[in-house]
Amino acid sequence: LLHMFAPSRGDVCMCQTVFPSHADHRGELSAGQLLKWMDATACLAAEKHAGVSCVTASMDDIQFEEAARVGQIITIKTKVNRAFKTSMEVGIKVMVQDVLTNVEKIVSVAYATYIAKPVGAGKIELEPVKLLSTEDHLEHSLAIERRRIRLGYEQVFQNLMHESNKEGDYCEKDGISTDLTHVQSIELIQPPHANHHGNTFGGQIMAWVEKVASISASRLCHSYPVLKSVSMFKFWGPSVVGDRLVFSAIVNNTFQNSVEVGVHVEAYNCEEWIKNQARHINSAFLIFNAVNDSGELLTLPRIKPTTQDGMRRYRGAIARRRIQLIRYIVDIYSNHSLDLIYCTLFQIKIWTHEEGEMLSLKVEMQVKIPSHLAFCLLSDFTLRLQWDKHFLTCKVLQAMDEDDKIYYVTSPPMTGHKPRDFVILVSQRQPFKPSEPYIVAVKSVTLASMPPSSEYWRSEILCAGFHIYSDSDSSCTVCYFNQVTSAVTPYFAANLAGSSKSIEDTALECRKFLEMNNSFKSVNTT
Repeated sequence: LLHMFAPSRGDVCMCQTVFPSHADHRGELSAGQLLKWMDATACLAAEKHAGVSCVTASMDDIQFEEAARVGQIITIKTKVNRAFKTSMEVGIKVMVQDVLTNVEKIVSVAYATYIAKPVGAGKIELEPVKLLSTEDHLEHSLAIERRRIRLGYEQVFQNLMHESNKEGDYCEKDGISTDLTHVQSIELIQPPHANHHGNTFGGQIMAWVEKVASISASRLCHSYPVLKSVSMFKFWGPSVVGDRLVFSAIVNNTFQNSVEVGVHVEAYNCEEWIKNQARHINSAFLIFNAVNDSGELLTLPRIKPTTQDGMRRYRGAIARRRIQLIRYIVDIYSNHSLDLIYCTLFQIKIWTHEEGEMLSLKVEMQVKIPSHLAFCLLSDFTLRLQWDKHFLTCKVLQAMDEDDKIYYVTSPPMTGHKPRDFVILVSQRQPFKPSEPYIVAVKSVTLASMPPSSEYWRSEILCAGFHIYSDSDSSCTVCYFNQVTSAVTPYFAANLAGSSKSIEDTALECRKFLEMNNSFKSVNTT
C-alpha cells in the first residue's frame, strides 16, 4: 500500500502498485484481486460516512475497460453518492498509471451498496451526504434512479423471461452442451478472510467467485478468458469465520465473442455441513471475452441447452443482456416522461422519452470543433464508418441535390440475426439565424432500384439525425436523436448490449472523430 487519503467525509482514495503476486500468467492484474481492493476501499468510504461498521449488500454493473500490468500503479477513488436510511451508494472509479509514460487510463467504474451495522441492538439513521460540487449534486440525483432500477430489476427480469417463454423451445443443431463447464469449489472462511466482527469480506467472496467462473469459462473457450463485466454481485446473507462456502459455476450462454457464467454460492456452518442444510448467500453473473495468445477476440460456439434448467439459464442470460441496455434506453418508470438516464465522466448525456409505441433517444455531447465543421463531417454519411461500428458499408445511391442524398447502408450481423441494411434519405439544413442549429435529418425511403434482399434484414429508420449548436468559434454542442417503435426495442437491446455503455462508446468515438478532423474542409463550409 503506497498511499491512502480521504479529503472529505465519505471520500477515500487508495493507491497500490501491482506486484507479480497480484497478477495472472499474462502479467496483468487479476480481476479477483482488483475486486478485493475495490470492495475494501468502498467499504472504508461507507464506514467513514456512517461512523460504524458496514457490510457489502451488492455491487452492480462493473465494467472492466483496461488491464493493469505488473509495475503499474492502481488508484481507486470511492465516494458516497447518497445515503438512504441505513444504506449508502458508493461510486467507485479505478485508474491505472504507467510510471514510465505517466499515462493514466480508466480501468473500471462501478457502484456498490453498503449497509450500516451498528454494534449491539442499537439502530442508526444515516446523515445526508454533504453536496459540495455540481458533480456531487448530479451523482446524488442519479443515485436514487439507480436505486429504483435495482429495486425493480427482478420484476423487469421476470417480465423478459415471461416473454421469452412464449417463444417456445430453443433448438440449434450445431450448439454444444455446457455440462462440462460445471465447476465446484469449496473454501473455508479463516480469520484473514473476515473483518473484526468475523463477517467475511465481500471482496474476498467476489475474488473466489471470479476464480471459479474463470475456470468454467475456460472449459468452453479452450483459452484464457478475460473478465469484461459483472452484471451484479448480490449478497443475500452473511457468512462468518468457520463457515464452508461452496461455489458452483456453469456457462449460461454465449454471444459471439463473450460468454456469461453464473455462480451460485452457499454457506454451511459445522452443523449445517453435516445435515447438508445450505444457506444461499450470493449469486453473480460474469461476462468474459475469449482471447488468443495475441490478445485477439475468439468467436465462441453457440450453446445448446439439454435440460429444463439449462434452458432457464440460457434465456436468463439473454434477459440480463437486454436489461443492461434497456436500463439506459427505456423509460422504465411511468411517472418519468423524460429521464436523464446516463451522464458519464466525459459529459455525455443520454435521455429517453416513451410515448405510446414510440421510444425516442437523445444523446448530447460537447465537442471542441466549430459547428460548421461538425456539420460537414456528420452530414457526409460515407465518413460514418470511421466512428460508428454499426456501419459496415455506406454508399451514395442518388444525389437529389446538394443538400439531399440517398444512401445504402449495411450493418454487421448480430448474434442470432442476419445483417441489416437500410435505404435512407439524409437531408442537411444550415441555420438562418445564429441561434438556430445546423440540422442533419435521416429517415428511411423506398427505392425501386434497391429492393430488399434475402441476405439482409431490411430495417427502417423512422426519424433520426443531428442538431448542432454553436457554443463558440471553436466549440459546439452535438445532439443526436433517434426514434424507434417498441417492436424494435428487444432486438436493439439484445444485440447492442455487449457493453452497458455501448451508446456512450459510440458517442465517444464520434466526438474523437470530430476533434481529430478539426481542420476538415468541405465545399459546404459556410
